[in-house]
Amino acid sequence: MPTLTITQALFDQIVAHARADHPDEACGVVAGPEGEGRPERFIPMLNAARSPTFYEFDSQDLFKLYREMDDRDEEPVIIYHSHTATEAYPSRTDISYANEPGAHYVLVSTADSDEAGPFQFRSYQILDGEVTEEEVKVVEAY
Repeated sequence: MPTLTITQALFDQIVAHARADHPDEACGVVAGPEGEGRPERFIPMLNAARSPTFYEFDSQDLFKLYREMDDRDEEPVIIYHSHTATEAYPSRTDISYANEPGAHYVLVSTADSDEAGPFQFRSYQILDGEVTEEEVKVVEAY
């Protein structure tokens, strides 16, 4: 099973962003050094849709982010967003928008709909429309 290794600090930042933006979906990126697959720099983004059922990166913000990552020799290691009323599993829309083959797609559910608690944190690889859940390993440091 593939694994996402993430620091406790980054895990906490993603969950805090999801909680803060509830009832709207939160979204963002965690960048890391190109080719290393190690998430390091937390970049919360604005949900341009401002919706509880849909997220959308602002196209200008996204363009600036990709230019900045390019300048810093970084890549998007994690692309995350929250689901406010459903479990942390990619929707058909999420799958259709997944265009970073090397990224981990993290979903945080802020819905209290199961015994897993209100903040379910799950990670997936999404390639060519195929979703593979991966283990999430939280560490203090790399």
